[in-house]
Amino acid sequence: MQALLEIILAIDWPEIGTASLDTLIMLGASLLFTALAGLPLGVLLFLTGPRQLLRQPAVYGALSFAVNVLRSLPFIILLILMIPITVKITGTSLGVAGAIPPLVVATTPFFARLVETSLREVDRGIVEAMLASGASTRQIVLWALLPEALPGIIAALTVTAITLVAYTAMSGVIGGGGLGDLAVRFGYQRFRTDVMVVTVLLLLILVQVLQMAGDRLVHHFSRK
Repeated sequence: MQALLEIILAIDWPEIGTASLDTLIMLGASLLFTALAGLPLGVLLFLTGPRQLLRQPAVYGALSFAVNVLRSLPFIILLILMIPITVKITGTSLGVAGAIPPLVVATTPFFARLVETSLREVDRGIVEAMLASGASTRQIVLWALLPEALPGIIAALTVTAITLVAYTAMSGVIGGGGLGDLAVRFGYQRFRTDVMVVTVLLLLILVQVLQMAGDRLVHHFSRK
């Protein structure tokens, strides 16, 4: 018991708190930008897809190819490839600011594809009924497709948020800040097993909280 207490007291808790806050900032900002970019991209993928309202095989093929290419890139490779672009956008490739652009680029195609899948699950009869009543494409999207697919979109956002937690930890390898950076600098490079254990536990708790919150929202908005 005395040994455990000494280990706990030896941990730099203010440093842990700062790293946790950095992770939350990276997660929140990246999730916001991913939703803002990924939702319209997912809607566009759906509308231009086969047998849809704005069927455009060339546009759908180009968008689908770009999404697949970005999704197939390992995140650690994307981090390195984006360093020049990240520096132009934020002025640095390190810390919280340097991690957000590659996080957004990595998860936006992922979220967009999940949005497209959610929209495909909407009952086509609802769309046809609105078309028969003279509704425009914009009205169908805003009043029928998005409300009907809302539980699926929330579930997609939850999965994306959990993926972002893993990516924020990975960004610590190149100095991205947050708990991942702390785990690399103290847990790995300085052999501080206690710090590594604490960071892993905090990441596990964060994932559990995100999943529980997402499940509650899906249940709340689901009509089934």
